[in-house]
Amino acid sequence: MLKKLFVFILLFTIGYFLVNSLKSIPLGANRVGSIDEPTTVSGYYLNKSPNALKVANSITAVVVNFRGFDTLGEVTVLFLAATGLASILYRKEDEEEEEKHTHSLSKRLNLPSSSLVRTGAKILFPLILLLGIYVFIHGHLTPGGGFQGGAIIATGFLLMLVSYKGFTTNHNVMVWLESLAGLGFVGVGLYGLFAYGSFLQNTGWTGNLNDLISGGFIPLIYIFIGIKVATELTNVLDTLLNIKPRKK
Repeated sequence: MLKKLFVFILLFTIGYFLVNSLKSIPLGANRVGSIDEPTTVSGYYLNKSPNALKVANSITAVVVNFRGFDTLGEVTVLFLAATGLASILYRKEDEEEEEKHTHSLSKRLNLPSSSLVRTGAKILFPLILLLGIYVFIHGHLTPGGGFQGGAIIATGFLLMLVSYKGFTTNHNVMVWLESLAGLGFVGVGLYGLFAYGSFLQNTGWTGNLNDLISGGFIPLIYIFIGIKVATELTNVLDTLLNIKPRKK
């Protein structure tokens, strides 16, 4: 009985202070403000994004600039997840053993696709790649960005993997692209740190609002993110669709 009473008092105390803390936050009030005298965090972001950074998509400014270090951590987590998955699923077997032990999923995927499916995949593949590139290049102007564009490109490779028997991606090229994109992201951050004293400081030419070449380094960072996400997800899909089972 005393234990339950103690738990109840503890939960009530925590809830009381949480409610008081939330009540003190002016949610929805004074959201506009100005750059010089921002009244809220949201007002600061919404005003500085188009006026100072020349970025029409305020979400992009938050993700890549205001909390760009956190985004770098997210991309790193994705890289570690892809690397871990590849290392777990990788199986090294002799060619004869691979012929004897073929996974049921691989068997289904290796069945010849109809000419309609192959033709449709061949037509849609470049269009999907073009759409993905458009999404992350225009991420500072329109909804979307590096993560979304990279995922779209990966779906294009997925379409080819399931439509064509024997279609594979060049892992060496994918690894090099992923590595160069990651180094580019970090390089932009280090340039801002050494030149201006702040990691990922947006020091590029901001240009004019709604122009493609605007926003300083923000579009460049989103291009790096798009390439990195696309290559990592494509490698994961390729690995999953070509699982080599353990020798029984």
